[in-house]
Amino acid sequence: MSRILIIGGHGKVARLLTPILAARGDQVSAVIRNADQTADVEADGASALVADVANLDRDELAALFAGQDGVVWAAGAGGGDPERTYAIDRDAAIRSMDAAEAAGAKRYVMVSYFGAGPDHGVPADNSFFAYAESKAAADGYLEDTGLDWTILGPSGLTLDPPTGRIDVGGTESRTVARADVAAVIAAVLAEPSTIRRTIEFNTGSTDIVEAVRA
Repeated sequence: MSRILIIGGHGKVARLLTPILAARGDQVSAVIRNADQTADVEADGASALVADVANLDRDELAALFAGQDGVVWAAGAGGGDPERTYAIDRDAAIRSMDAAEAAGAKRYVMVSYFGAGPDHGVPADNSFFAYAESKAAADGYLEDTGLDWTILGPSGLTLDPPTGRIDVGGTESRTVARADVAAVIAAVLAEPSTIRRTIEFNTGSTDIVEAVRA
């Protein structure tokens, strides 16, 4: 059994992830900003922690992470306001990494996106630019930490039923079901060979557990 804390615990991927982790015996804590979401995440199988990570400093986040074995960053500003995007997807994400190290929550899984990085190619006048810049900064920072990190780069997210199969790598971003992204997160948390790897993936033909194994 592992103790896993999910930041963004009421998001679509997180709510699909929690039941998978709970079913295999992991102890899940879901960080939510809105207390009204408590019943939802508890029904999923998590303990609710009400906190706004954008407004917590490193030490406050470390206190939140105390006793956890791992952290999953599944939060996001959702686009729109660039200032809020930088505050959450870059600044709060980076603080959470420092906090995880301070708290001894060594395992850290970042949900990023296919094609993220300094060469993301998104024009500055595109509404996605702030998110692309934020993810590039956060992912790059994570790679330089002492955490046991995995960065996941799913392609375009859909609400399709899960297939249980993905293709890792390649140059083309297509689509993948959120339910399969949740299954990938669960799989990498249980697979030590995924530590310190970036895994980009689409819906594909290989069983998820096999696909993520180095």
